[in-house]
Amino acid sequence: MPPRKATLDQLDYDIIRLLHEDARVAASEIARQTGANERTVRKRIDRLVEEGIIRLTAIIDPTAFGYVTAADILLEADPAKEDEIVQRLSLMPAITYVAFGQGSQEISIEARFKDNDELREFLRKTLPSIPGVTVSRYALVPRILRNIDEWIPPREDFGIEE
Repeated sequence: MPPRKATLDQLDYDIIRLLHEDARVAASEIARQTGANERTVRKRIDRLVEEGIIRLTAIIDPTAFGYVTAADILLEADPAKEDEIVQRLSLMPAITYVAFGQGSQEISIEARFKDNDELREFLRKTLPSIPGVTVSRYALVPRILRNIDEWIPPREDFGIEE
């Protein structure tokens, strides 16, 4: 397991938890709820961002834009073309996630579509048109039950004992 980026504590956990619930919460409100000084809270938030522990960003709901079909797709990639393939996949608007798979030639992607016809076109024509790519298998994802934007590390990862 790689080492943790920084030493974290209860205040860091509380700040992250509160920002996780509402990224627009003011530092003054976090200070009020945690009993910490507002300036300390602001410095902690800055440190958490600077060290790459958190990112403050808007999470878009794809269904709000009509993207109601999701699929997990496993690709086989020619190792000689891997960099080019990853670059092309990363630029495709339909793709929300790109990662290396377990096998040495596997790439895993998640993609979103407005309907099943778009998905079919993507699987049958778009992906196979990329040199060095073969679609191994895919799974329709009828409903995502928990996503990365809902995840938070357990308290013990902050050095907090129950």
